[in-house]
Amino acid sequence: MTSNDEYVLQLLVERGFLTAEQVDAAAKSMKAENETTLDVLVSGGTVGEDEVLGTVADQFGLKYCHVNADAINPEIVKEIPADIAKKYGVVPVVADEDSITVALSDPMGYDAIDSLRYVLHGRDVESVISPRAEVEAAMAKLYQDSGAADVQTRGEMDGVGDDGGTDDSAVVKLANMIITTAIKMKASDIHLEPMEKEFRVRYRIDGALRKMDSPPKRLQGSIISRIKIMSKMKISEKRIPQDGRIQISVNGKDLDLRVNSVPTNHGESIVMRILDKSNLSLGLPQLGFLTDDQATFERLIKLPDGVVLVTGPTGSGKTTTLYACLGQINTPDKKLITVEDPVEYQMSGINQVQVNKDVGLDFSAALRSILRQAPNIVMIGEIRDAETADIAMEAALTGHLVFSTLHTNDAPSAVTRLLDIGVKPFLVASALRAAMAQRLVRAICEGCKEAYTPSEREMKMLGAMSKTVPDHMYHGAGCDKCGRSGYKGRKGIFEIFKVDDTIQRLIFDHAPATLLRQRARELGMRTLREDGMLKVASGMTSLQEVLRVTMGDAD
Repeated sequence: MTSNDEYVLQLLVERGFLTAEQVDAAAKSMKAENETTLDVLVSGGTVGEDEVLGTVADQFGLKYCHVNADAINPEIVKEIPADIAKKYGVVPVVADEDSITVALSDPMGYDAIDSLRYVLHGRDVESVISPRAEVEAAMAKLYQDSGAADVQTRGEMDGVGDDGGTDDSAVVKLANMIITTAIKMKASDIHLEPMEKEFRVRYRIDGALRKMDSPPKRLQGSIISRIKIMSKMKISEKRIPQDGRIQISVNGKDLDLRVNSVPTNHGESIVMRILDKSNLSLGLPQLGFLTDDQATFERLIKLPDGVVLVTGPTGSGKTTTLYACLGQINTPDKKLITVEDPVEYQMSGINQVQVNKDVGLDFSAALRSILRQAPNIVMIGEIRDAETADIAMEAALTGHLVFSTLHTNDAPSAVTRLLDIGVKPFLVASALRAAMAQRLVRAICEGCKEAYTPSEREMKMLGAMSKTVPDHMYHGAGCDKCGRSGYKGRKGIFEIFKVDDTIQRLIFDHAPATLLRQRARELGMRTLREDGMLKVASGMTSLQEVLRVTMGDAD
C-alpha cells in the first residue's frame, strides 16, 4: 500500500465511510501483486468509488463530478493534443482564452497539472476529479479520430514546424515561460542543465531544488541561445563561462536575473538567479529576528563607527540582511556607498560601485577611492583578502561604519578568519563591533501546519537541549499552497557575537575561537541552534529544519 493509499484510507475512516476493522481485513485479503488495500475495498463493494474520490477531492479543495464525452464541446478537445491527454490521463472539459479545466481520476495528480501548465506555455490549468472509467471512456471517444492533426499541434507546442526546424516564436515563448513560471513559484534560481539524454530544468524553491518537466532535448540549443540573447552574452562563444543580466517586468513587478553560463560535456549549463527587488523593502522583523536580537542588532547598525560583519555559507541570506540594514539606516543626512561584485539590487539614495577586475577595480582599490567620497556608511560585498580587510578596519577607526560579509560557520570564528588572512590583532580588536552568523530555515506552511509529538530519535539528537523542547511541536502536512513540501518561504536563525572589553583583550592575545565563544556565551549569546529551537517552539519552523542547518553546532 502506498503512502497515498494510507492517507486516503485514513480520511475514509475519519469520515465514517470505513472502519479500521474493514481496512485491516482488506489488507489481509490482498492476492494480486499490484493490488492495494484500497483496490480490495472498492472492488468488493465495501466503499464506493464516488465516496473515495469525493472525499479526497473535498480534502484538497477540488470539485468531484462525472464526465460525459457527449457533453464536451469538440472545439475544446483541440486545446490538448491526444498524446498529451493520454500521457497525463486527462480530458479537457471547459476552456476560455486564459484557462482550461481538465478532468482526471487521480486526486493527487498535481504533478500532471504542473506538467500541463508547462507544455501549454504557462496557461492556467484547473482540475476536477472524475471516475477513472469515465475519464478513459471519454478519452477514447473524444480522441478516436485523432491522428496527424494532433501530431502537428504537438509539434507546434514543442516549437517544431512541419519541416522539423525550430519555430523561433515558440522558443521565445518557451524561454519566457520557463522564467515566468519560476517567478510565479517564487523560485530563487533557475537551472538549465544539459544532460546526455535530456535538457533538465530545475527551480530552487525555499533553498531546495525541484525538478520540472523537461523541454524536448532537440530544443536545448535554441533555448540556451535565446537566454544568452536576453542576457546580452556572446552567442557564438561556447568555450568559456560568461555572465549576463536580464531585466524584466512580470505583473508590474520589476525583476533582475543574474545569468551565468558554463560549458559542460553536453552543452552550456545556464543558471539564472532571480533578484526580486521587493526584498529591498524587507525590514529586520521580516528576516525572522526574535524581539531581543532585533533590538540588539538595531543598536549595532546605528553605531557611529566600527565594523559589523554578517557571516555564513553561500546562500545563507547574508546579502539580504545587509540590504535590509542599509534600507533601515538610509536617511538624507547620511551618505552610503557600497562596493559589490556584482551589484545585486539597485537601491535609491545609495551610491553603488561595481567591482571590475578587468580594469583593476577590485574591492581594495574601490574601497580606497570611495573613502575619499567622505561616506558615513560603507558596505563591502565581501572581505576576501588582507588588503581589503585592513582598509575596512582602518576606515572604521577613522569614523566610518562598515558592513561586510565573511564565509565562516559561526560568529566568533569571524575573528579567527580575519587574523588568519593577516589582519593585525590590534586592528580587529579596536575596529570590530560585532559579527552575526546566520542560516536560512524553511518556514512551516500556514495552510497545513499541524502539531505533533517529537519522536525519541529526535529528542536523542537534541541531547542536552531536549529539556527545552515543548511537548508539542509543529510541521507541515503538505498542501497545494506549498507544493506538498510542508514549507513555504524562509526565515533566518541568528547568532550575535558582540565585542566587549574582555573579548577585545582576548583578541589582542590571539585567543582561539573556542575561548571567544565561551566568553560570548557568558555574556548571553544564543547559538544558532538555540535561536532555532526558540523558533521551533513558536511554530515558525520545524525541528528537522533546525537540526539540518545546525548539525555543526557544538552546543
